[in-house]
Amino acid sequence: MAETTQWLSGIVSLVGAWIAISPFVLTPVMTTASLWNNIIIGAAIFLIAGYNYYRLSQDLPVSVGAASLVALLGLWMIVAPLFVFTVESAVMFWSNVVSGAAVAIIAGYNAYAGRETRQMAPAETT
Repeated sequence: MAETTQWLSGIVSLVGAWIAISPFVLTPVMTTASLWNNIIIGAAIFLIAGYNYYRLSQDLPVSVGAASLVALLGLWMIVAPLFVFTVESAVMFWSNVVSGAAVAIIAGYNAYAGRETRQMAPAETT
């Protein structure tokens, strides 16, 4: 289970990197707010999911809070182009929505799996 969540965290981290760089690859003209939204949210997803990847590579449990935050950021990437920011390009719009959905689903699974793992772990005695 830990190996699966580790690789899923790595994938989410890479999707976060894609969100951050996608305005420069897909659309040269974006509103300033939409551009900075992609950069900041993408970088946050990249770093937080990367943190979980690192934790799992060190045989530490997944951070449920970090995975939950990443799932929420993924949901934001779905909602933002729909209701908050104007996205001029259909390609950029769908990139944000699909990337956000992938992040939300995978990070949500990681949070769920991490919570289940902690509940099944035997209690430590001192």
